[in-house]
Amino acid sequence: MDKANLHVFFLLFLILSCFCESNDQLTQANSLSPGDMLISEGRAFALGFFSPTNSSKSLYLGIWYHNIPGTVVWVANRDSPISKLSSVKLTITNSSEMVLFDLSEGRTIWKTVNTTSEGADGAIVVLLDSGYFVLRLPNGTVVWQSIDHPTDTILPNTRVLLSYKAQVVGRLVAWKGPDDPSNGDFSLSMDPSSNLQLFIWNGSLPYKRSLVVNEVSVSGGTYQSNTTSVMSQYVYYTGDELYYAYTVSDGSPYTRILLDYRGNLSLLSWNNTSLSWTLAFDTPSSCFLYASCGPFGYCDAAAVPTTCRCPDGFELVDSLNLSRGCQRKEALRCGKENNFVTMPNMKVPDKFLRIMNTSFDQCAEECSRNCSCMAYAYANLSSAGGTMGDTSRCLVWTGDLIDMEQASFYTENLYIRLAESPVQKNGEFLKILLPIIACLLLLAFAALVWKCKRRGKQQKKKVQKKMMLEYLRSTDEAGNKNIEFPFVSFNDIVAATNNFSDTNILGKGGFGKVYKVLAKSFT
Repeated sequence: MDKANLHVFFLLFLILSCFCESNDQLTQANSLSPGDMLISEGRAFALGFFSPTNSSKSLYLGIWYHNIPGTVVWVANRDSPISKLSSVKLTITNSSEMVLFDLSEGRTIWKTVNTTSEGADGAIVVLLDSGYFVLRLPNGTVVWQSIDHPTDTILPNTRVLLSYKAQVVGRLVAWKGPDDPSNGDFSLSMDPSSNLQLFIWNGSLPYKRSLVVNEVSVSGGTYQSNTTSVMSQYVYYTGDELYYAYTVSDGSPYTRILLDYRGNLSLLSWNNTSLSWTLAFDTPSSCFLYASCGPFGYCDAAAVPTTCRCPDGFELVDSLNLSRGCQRKEALRCGKENNFVTMPNMKVPDKFLRIMNTSFDQCAEECSRNCSCMAYAYANLSSAGGTMGDTSRCLVWTGDLIDMEQASFYTENLYIRLAESPVQKNGEFLKILLPIIACLLLLAFAALVWKCKRRGKQQKKKVQKKMMLEYLRSTDEAGNKNIEFPFVSFNDIVAATNNFSDTNILGKGGFGKVYKVLAKSFT
């Protein structure tokens, strides 16, 4: 609603409040008509009829901040606007039901349903300072309360029923437009297949998803909305019921959680200086869009701008279209030893299975021994006081990993299954390579030893031959030649044997023929 319309709206209710006596209760003896209001005891909220614009064609029954009349927090007849101001009344019936009735057309525009077994006369409507109103009997039995039927806003210090016996019962539904309170396209509710996460839906399709809760405290944790105010939010179980609630510290300004018509869930705080709502937290980032990075891809919230990345062991399917996700660099092989890579600070994926009453090691083993298990995550809830008799939360994934995000404010570790790690592969390679290297080194050493020995023998022969020749050429001390082993030339031998003539043969032996020579041939 723009500022001009806010001023018109505000002036309208100032004028109406001057002429109408208001209190916080409505009884069977009276009714509420356009121009009338209920005002909570602490004058924090007002209930009455309003128009979202300065047009008087459409009128709605709703609740707003008494001092901020342009901020509506609850609407009764969202899809049945009132067109005639003077013929509508809100009354309490004898069966303890509230009815918004069009007298001129004789039709019921909106009504509550008494789900209790009691329906005695004397029921009253009370508008509370919490911003909700209740229909209750004189004995205090609550017949109906607006908190069980929220529209687009959750107020602090109250709890909203989200599911009962695993069935979704509570849902926020955004306005259709900034000035149209009718049911819009976006809604917020628990995951119908699991009571562990919240979804923002665009029609029937998931649009945004919270992180997985741990049955004790919720997604989001604590926010510092300004220098003096702290807001904490929770999801908790009480038997078959699951509730959402958030609290603010004492002395905090007005705060509210709003699901707007664009699908953003925001935490807003009233600034008394600027007289406007300031944003403490919202979900506009592309990282919050469901499955924006495709299968096995995750959104890196720390990047500027945020971007899609692949876990270790994966690569982009299409670098020009990041929404197609990531694919494995190497396919998994059942029966082979696999590796799990740890990804810290993760919003874990959607579509998980929960395994009850397990330790971390048991959770890891459960995934490791199952070839279809793609990843697991574990949380120890013992320090927080787990519910449903379980102090652990083991989640496993058997299909594609969808809708992952990494950011510093997340505390989960996600363990993703990969094929053999490079270290494992190197180990297997070394198991084969090292024996081969050892054999080659042994052969090289043996060859070196053989070569050294052979070279030594050859060197020894050379030395012996050299020594022999030197000896044969040597003379005694008197200068005479060595006559024990005289040195004879080949030409002298040829001449002495008459060119190896057969007539000079003396005989034959193992070393060949023996020739006779003339002694004078060598003198």
